[in-house]
Amino acid sequence: MSRLTLVRGDITVQRVDAIVNAANEALIGGGGVDGAIHRAGGAAIMAASDRIRAAQGGCPTGSAVVTTAGCLPAKAVIHTVGPVWRGGGRGEAELLASCYRQSLRAAREGGFRSVAFPSISTGIYGYPLPQAAAVAVAAIRDALSADPDAFDEVRMVLFSAADLEVYRDATLRC
Repeated sequence: MSRLTLVRGDITVQRVDAIVNAANEALIGGGGVDGAIHRAGGAAIMAASDRIRAAQGGCPTGSAVVTTAGCLPAKAVIHTVGPVWRGGGRGEAELLASCYRQSLRAAREGGFRSVAFPSISTGIYGYPLPQAAAVAVAAIRDALSADPDAFDEVRMVLFSAADLEVYRDATLRC
């Protein structure tokens, strides 16, 4: 039976089958979680991203692609592109939910039984944390309900104690 867990920590040190990267559409690395994953994982992640970019031009918002994890303790990195917050009236919630659904689909297809997510779109993309947490928790729970034996654990890895508390609140509401 799949379970959703919440932890405070660094996503780059999670010992899971796959970690999810809050990527940009060009898959070129950046700041925040994306930069941390690329720095910790090394050049192999960028080389795999380059191949994806050459084959399909990147990763559209709301979709997900899989690469090696390079030097990370995980087996793979699932890159997903969250929406930029533009006030909530431009389909941001559906695009964000799609990030979680598509990442879990990619994990399931790859046979990855444990997956660690960051809080997607809540950094430089400006998605308000309480709304993003509600979308994330609902999307993950829906996916786990639809296929309860697909995963052993889906873990939300939150960088700060304040972020962790917001996600805890969301699990109680959703």
